[in-house]
Amino acid sequence: MAVNVSQTIRNTTSRTLDALVDSLFRFVDQPLLPSQANFAPVEEIGEAVEVNCIKGKIPTDFSQGVYVRNGPNPLFGGLKTCYSIFGRSDHNWAEGEGMLHALHFRKKSDGEWSIYYNNRYVESETFKLETQLNKPSFLPAIEGDSLAVLAAYVLNMWRFGKINKHLRNTSVFEHGGKVYAIAENYLPQEIDVSTLLSLEDWDVNGAWDRPFTSHPKKAPGTGELVVFGVDALEPYFIVGVISADGKKLLHKADLKFKRSILTHEIGVTQKYNIILDHPITIDISRLYKGGSLLDFEKGGPARIGVMPRYGDADSVKWFEVESYCTFHLLNCFEEGEEVVVRGCKAPAAILACPELGENKFQWFSRGFNFQNNAQTSEEYGYLFHHVHEWRLNMVTGQVHEQNLSGTHFSMDFPLVNGDFIGLKHKFGYTQVIDSKESSSAGMTKYGALAKLYFDEEPLANHQMEGNSEQAIKIEYHKFEENVFCTGMAFVPKVKGSKEDDGWIITYVHNEESNMSQAYIVDASKFESEPTAVVTLPQRVPYGFHGLFVCTQNQA
Repeated sequence: MAVNVSQTIRNTTSRTLDALVDSLFRFVDQPLLPSQANFAPVEEIGEAVEVNCIKGKIPTDFSQGVYVRNGPNPLFGGLKTCYSIFGRSDHNWAEGEGMLHALHFRKKSDGEWSIYYNNRYVESETFKLETQLNKPSFLPAIEGDSLAVLAAYVLNMWRFGKINKHLRNTSVFEHGGKVYAIAENYLPQEIDVSTLLSLEDWDVNGAWDRPFTSHPKKAPGTGELVVFGVDALEPYFIVGVISADGKKLLHKADLKFKRSILTHEIGVTQKYNIILDHPITIDISRLYKGGSLLDFEKGGPARIGVMPRYGDADSVKWFEVESYCTFHLLNCFEEGEEVVVRGCKAPAAILACPELGENKFQWFSRGFNFQNNAQTSEEYGYLFHHVHEWRLNMVTGQVHEQNLSGTHFSMDFPLVNGDFIGLKHKFGYTQVIDSKESSSAGMTKYGALAKLYFDEEPLANHQMEGNSEQAIKIEYHKFEENVFCTGMAFVPKVKGSKEDDGWIITYVHNEESNMSQAYIVDASKFESEPTAVVTLPQRVPYGFHGLFVCTQNQA
C-alpha cells in the first residue's frame, strides 16, 4: 500500500510538472534558409535498400564493410527555440538526435558487389522518452538567456533526472569488435552495425561513470583505447585507458584541472597521451551573472600536455603555446626528442556562443568570411581553420609552431590511415570548407577534399597565389559547384602496402538537384575523377564524423 501511495505521488508530481511546462514554455521551430535546406532532418527509410545506380566501378581490392556516418537529425521537424517568462533558450546547430547513415559493401562469390543503404536513429534513453511523449519535452539548455537556461536545467532534472538529452549524434568508433555511437555529454551506445539497431550503453562494466570523448584513440602496438571525459562539475577532466578487448578499465587519472575545458579530442603516440587545454570553458556560475554557459577567451592562455600512458596529474609535462582552438587532431607521434602534434587550428571556437544579444547568424557568417584570401582580421574570418603543427621538445621544453596548410583554404575534420594513428606518417586528409558558401549559409559547408604531403614541399603548380605560408604539398579533390560533403573515412586497400593504398569515401549532396551520393576517391590518385559514385535512394543531410568498419565476406 505504501509503495502504491508513493508511486501515485510521483505520478501526480510528474503530471503537475508536465502541465506547468506546457503552460509556461512554448516551442517554436527554428526556420531554415534555402541555403540551409540540407541541414533539415529526414525520416528513417525502414529496411535496408539495395543500391544499383553506380557510376564507375567498385575496385576488386576495396575492403568489404560498412561506411557509417553520424549526425544530428532533430525530432519533430527540426531544432527548436523555447520561449517562457524566463526568456528564450535555443537548440544550437550541434544538437539534434543522432542518426546513422550506412552503406554496406558486400562482395559476392562471383566477385561482383552488392551495396545496401540504410539509416536509423540512435535510440538513446532520452530519444525513447521523447518519442513516447510524441512532442518536444526537454527544454533547450545550452544557448539562450541565462535565466531561461537555468530554468531548463532545473525543470529537465526534476522531470527526467537529466539536464539535457543524450544526443549520440557526433561520431562512431570501433573497439573490441563492437561499434559505438557517441556525443560528449554521455556514455557511448553500442550499435549493431549490420542493422543499425541501438543496443546497450557502454560503461566498461561499470568502471566508467562520466561523459566520454567523441574521439577516443587506439594506442599503437597495444590496441588499448585512450579516452577522457570532461564535466561541468569537479572532477573536470579524467583520462582513462581501456583494455584492447573493451572489457576492463586499466587506468583512470584525474588531471586536477581548475576549470572545465570543452575539449573534443585526445591524441596518442607510442608512449604518451596528448592533452589539449585551450581557452573554451564550461562554467555554470556564469549563468548566475547573466553570462553564457560556454565561453571562448580569445587570446587566452593555452597549453598542450604530454602524459605518460598510465600517468597522473603530476606526470603531465605541459607546454605553453600560442592561444588556439583545436577541436580535431590529425595525428601525433614521437620523433627523436620531440612529440609532434598536428591538428586544425582556428582563432575562435565554433561551438562557443556569440555574445548575448548578438545575432547568431551574423556571428557565424562573419566568422566563415575571410577576405582576399589573406590572414583573417579581427572582425572577419575567426572560424578559419588551418592545419597546424606543434613540435614539443621533451628535453628542452621548447615549442616550435608552424602553419602547414597556409591561408588559402580553410580545413577541418582531418584524418589519417587508421594504421598510422600515433605513428609518424606521410599523408593526411581533410575536408575543405567553402568559406563563401558557409558565410552565406551561416553554417559549415565542405566543398572539396584535401590530401596533405607532410614530407614534401609545395610544387609550383600547387602553390596558391597569396598563400606564402603553405609549407607542404597539398592536392585537392574539388566537387562541382553547389556540391558539398560530410563524414569522410579512409577505406584500406586489401593487402595494401603503402600508407595511401586505399580510398576516401564520403557522402556528398548536390544542392541544385537535391540528390545525395557517396564518392569513392582513390587516395593515391587524389585529383582524378572519383573511382565510383553511388547514388543514394534518399537525401542524406550534412552531418559530422564517419567510419569505415571492415567486415568478413557475407556471401
